[in-house]
Amino acid sequence: MRRTEPLRKLVRETTLSVSDLVYPLFVTHGKNARNEIVSMPGIFQLSVDLLPGEIKEIAGLGIPAVILFGIPETKDETGSSGYDPDSIIQQAIKSIKKTAPELLVITDVCLCEYTSHGHCGVIKDGEVDNDATLDFLARMAVSHAKAGADIVAPSDMMDGRVKAVRQALDGAGFEQTPILSYAAKYASAFYGPFRDAAESAPQFGDRRSYQMDPPNIREAMREIGTDIDEGADMVMVKPALAYLDVIRRARDTFNYPLAAYNVSGEYSMVKAAAQQGWIDEQQIVMEILTSIKRAGADIIITYHAKDAARWIV
Repeated sequence: MRRTEPLRKLVRETTLSVSDLVYPLFVTHGKNARNEIVSMPGIFQLSVDLLPGEIKEIAGLGIPAVILFGIPETKDETGSSGYDPDSIIQQAIKSIKKTAPELLVITDVCLCEYTSHGHCGVIKDGEVDNDATLDFLARMAVSHAKAGADIVAPSDMMDGRVKAVRQALDGAGFEQTPILSYAAKYASAFYGPFRDAAESAPQFGDRRSYQMDPPNIREAMREIGTDIDEGADMVMVKPALAYLDVIRRARDTFNYPLAAYNVSGEYSMVKAAAQQGWIDEQQIVMEILTSIKRAGADIIITYHAKDAARWIV
């Protein structure tokens, strides 16, 4: 049954589709800005005025959704530009919805891109104050929903943030806005290139006190279960490639839509090896994305999405 491609396709157990993919976008301030991210070949920070052309390409490829990350003009201790109704992400949402109303817009809800210290929450006595952060995250989620976001995705890993966001959305009249929770987000070295792209590296310490410890899987199931109990509509495992076992366990444990984030370091390693001629990029990318789907993910957030959409047949 493996002798020819038609036979192999007939009995194939896992099928990757363009409709499984979400493409991340980095939006920056200014005009006519298209800043290539050196550590992520082919990925750019784009100013809002350049979004329509990018969005038309993405929608034309059949990719159903994008997830937005903002690079604001100013940063402060509480990340206030993240919930300013006229800030970068809010402008981007409106531009995208005007260009391609049918394209789903997911927004990353976290303070790290907007704080002067680069951490995912407000700082008190040199540490992230979990409970004090919740109100700021809730305000950000509501501001995104008001701008037209289809889905909000809290990625901060603060305890109780899904409940806080759900209550705030409901109180503001956005009962129908779903929450995609970064429920099992590990403190991973695979995020390095992203921090270049989002300009969000912490200015002191690291994020191990609130992101998950990589050796733990039972804890991940507790985190996912808690977020579901608090009102998450979808849950995510991040990163993907080194955490396929976590994706598989989550799929077997929870009957909820499951996303996996094929993160920047995973992308950049493939790109670097391909540029050296050491691997076949197309075959490697398709094998990686298929492995994530095979592990149990329903949704794959990946910087390879545009290329994969062209390769999937």
